[in-house]
Amino acid sequence: MSVLAVSSRRRVVLADLVSTSVVRDLALVATGAVVVGLAAQIAVPIPGSPVPLTGQTFAALLVGASLGWQRGATSMLLYLIAGVAGVPWFQGGTSGAPVSLGYVVGFVFAGALVGGLASRGGDRTPLRTVGTMALGNLVIYAVGVPWLMAAASIGFSRAVAVGVLPFLLGDAVKIALAAGLLPGAWALVHRFRR
Repeated sequence: MSVLAVSSRRRVVLADLVSTSVVRDLALVATGAVVVGLAAQIAVPIPGSPVPLTGQTFAALLVGASLGWQRGATSMLLYLIAGVAGVPWFQGGTSGAPVSLGYVVGFVFAGALVGGLASRGGDRTPLRTVGTMALGNLVIYAVGVPWLMAAASIGFSRAVAVGVLPFLLGDAVKIALAAGLLPGAWALVHRFRR
């Protein structure tokens, strides 16, 4: 019985097409954490902001959507725990990111949200993917901004000015890329499964 046949009975994400065992699930979770860690090495300082522009948000949302809510959240939790424990993969190779760590904590919740939405078809069309990724970004900001306020001892409006506004254009580009990648991956899956 094919995975797509099973999908009519239960909700499927891209990882379900390759994972049918606990060992594969663990490998996918670890790989997702590593992908986000590698993407974090792309770090561009933003003038006036203590938070750099990185590729990790894009990777975290793609990992969440591809793995589903449980594996996605677990992968982001592994990324967070390993980074706090000393793996140098936050912000371009650091293990400590006190001011921006809230955004990384937000990845755990965003991974669960976008994974859950993807399992309900939130990654099958460009428009749905845009909505899924936008909600994931909002969750990351909802955790990251209060953390930034506390860690940098700044008010809400300043935190938004340095921790949200400079990143909106980049987020829009990342969302547009995801809106092409995820539905494109599903189109390939359906083409090869015929």
